[in-house]
Amino acid sequence: MPKTTNARVEKISQPQFSTKKKLWTKPFIFATIIVLGLAIVSLFTGVYDLSGQEDGMKMFFITRVPRTVALMLTGSAMSMAGLVMQLITQNRFVEPTTTGTIEWSGLGLLVVYLLFPSPSLVLRMSGAIVFSFFGTIIFFLFLRRVRLRSSLIVPIIGMMLRAVISSVSTFVGLLFQMTQNIQNWYVGSFAPVQIGRYEYLWLIIGVTILIFLYADRLTLAGLGEDFVTNLGESYNKIVLLGTILISLAVGIVAAVIGNLPFLGLIIPNIVSIFRGDDLKSNLPWICVTGSGVIMACDILSRTIIMPFEVPVSLILGTLGAFVFIAILLFQRKTRRLR
Repeated sequence: MPKTTNARVEKISQPQFSTKKKLWTKPFIFATIIVLGLAIVSLFTGVYDLSGQEDGMKMFFITRVPRTVALMLTGSAMSMAGLVMQLITQNRFVEPTTTGTIEWSGLGLLVVYLLFPSPSLVLRMSGAIVFSFFGTIIFFLFLRRVRLRSSLIVPIIGMMLRAVISSVSTFVGLLFQMTQNIQNWYVGSFAPVQIGRYEYLWLIIGVTILIFLYADRLTLAGLGEDFVTNLGESYNKIVLLGTILISLAVGIVAAVIGNLPFLGLIIPNIVSIFRGDDLKSNLPWICVTGSGVIMACDILSRTIIMPFEVPVSLILGTLGAFVFIAILLFQRKTRRLR
């Protein structure tokens, strides 16, 4: 075979998903400015009067700064986890809360509380990561047994698993009188976040770097097992890598914050509608958009019935339900036009 033909075959066999799209475009700069504006609003939103108290500046750095940083990191983590899961399953309607991954994390936290009466944050986070990993693996194994892979069958399977795991967690909690721990976890809220209780969220930056480094292969997984195999890549290894990254992101957030529904569903879908499915070029947009949406929801949760605070999971759940229905209607309209 001539050298030119060999070179051409070798070039085709390599994943060519790196993009030359410019990052700092006018829309991205505008989106970044909006997110920074939301961050400033978040820093100065609250019942405590920072300017009228002697320890106002101290409280600013103890509570407001950690909360705002936690919002940005958490929004990025759950959005990225949702996008990676959607690529691996080739389905727009899956994310950690519709596949049972977050429920597995809660079960892991419960088991840690049973084994260790007063577990540290590291132990809780480790339990959440391990259980979310095995739970995601079980979900993928279920998918391999299902021949009908419509867009709605996959999230339905995930919701069934989610209901089963949630029931197991409730039963164990009632049996060992630990329902209080479960209730606190299900109410995802940033109210308890303060200095000394959020620092492990910085590990999300490492997860983000890993996702960016392996973005081409994760995007490749979205094209299907046969396509990946024809290119000489190992589909199972890519799925295992994606599962590890999802488990790390979900486990960290579950241990520190709690349950945050639908965030990994709405953000990747919104970004993919306008920018396609290239993970590497979409990742900055995913992080910025996820941070902005969760900060907006948190600001609303702090002001809607001030001086009281609504759990941000309630706002996210309501918003996510409307967006989920809108995506279903959008896909239905698209199919009719075709």
